[in-house]
Amino acid sequence: MRKKVKANKKSRTLKGSERATELTFIAPSLLGVLVFFILPFFVVIYYSVIDNPINSEFVFLDNFKAIIKNEAFILAAKNTTIFSVIAVPLVVILSLMLALLLDSKIPFKSQLRASFLCPMMVPIASVVLIWQVMFHKNGTVNQILEIFEAQPVDWLKSNQGMIVVIIMFLWKNLGYNMILFLAAISNIPGDIMEVATLEGAGPVYKFFHLKLRYLSPTILFVTILSLINSFKIFREVYLLTGDYPFDALYMLQHFMNNTFNLLEYQKLSSAAIIMSLVMVVIIGIMFIVEYWFGKDVE
Repeated sequence: MRKKVKANKKSRTLKGSERATELTFIAPSLLGVLVFFILPFFVVIYYSVIDNPINSEFVFLDNFKAIIKNEAFILAAKNTTIFSVIAVPLVVILSLMLALLLDSKIPFKSQLRASFLCPMMVPIASVVLIWQVMFHKNGTVNQILEIFEAQPVDWLKSNQGMIVVIIMFLWKNLGYNMILFLAAISNIPGDIMEVATLEGAGPVYKFFHLKLRYLSPTILFVTILSLINSFKIFREVYLLTGDYPFDALYMLQHFMNNTFNLLEYQKLSSAAIIMSLVMVVIIGIMFIVEYWFGKDVE
C-alpha cells in the first residue's frame, strides 16, 4: 500500500515538473500574445469610449455615433463593401474553377499551376508600377481601346478605377486560393466518386452533390481569407493613387491611415471596433452556412 502511495506521489511530482517545463517553454509566446495582441485590444476599446487621450473623459458611445455620421467613413465603408462584394465571390469561384480545370486531364498542368503562383513571387511595388503603365490615361490599355475606336478612360481618376483594383486583387490571389482548392480536391474520397460514376451520375451532379459538400470547409476558409485580404487592399491602392485617391477608390484603410496621421485616436479606435464587429458577424454567418451545408458529410 505504501509503495502505491509513493508511486502516486512520484507520478504527480513528475507530472507537475512536466507542466512547469511546458509552461516555461510556452511563457514567451503567451507574453508576446499578451503584449502585442490582448493589451492593444483593450487599449483600442479604451480609446473608443473617451473624448481624447489627453482629457480622457468618458463619453461612452458618442465616438461611435460620430463615426457613423462621418462622411469620409461612410464613403470608405461603401467603397470597401462594393469591392468586397464583387471581388471576394469572384476570386473564390474563379480559383475553384481553375482548380477543377487543373485536376482534370489537360496538358501542361504543372506549367499552368506554376504560372498562377508567379504573382506571389513578384514584389507589390513592381506590380503597381506595371498597373500604372497599363492603366494610365495614355497607357497600354487605352492605346488598345483606340485601335477599336473607343474613347480613352482615365482609369485611376474615375469610377472605373474599381475595375483596376479588382483585376489586381484577382491576379494576386487566384494562384494561392487555387492551390488550397487543389489540395482539398485531392482529399475527396475516390471510392465515393467511383460509385457515383457507376450509378450513372453526371459531372454536374457529382460536382454539386458530392464535391461541393466535401469542399465546403475549404470554401469557407478561402472565403474568409479572401475577405480579410479584400480589407487589406489599401497597400495597392495607396501605391497607385496616394493618400487621397479618387472617391471611388477611397477605402476603409485610407480612412484609418489618414485618421492616424491626424492623431485622432478615438475616431480611429471606434472605426476599428465597428470593422471588427462587422467581420465577426460576417464570418459567423459563413460558419453557420458551412455547417448547415456540410453537416451530413462524414
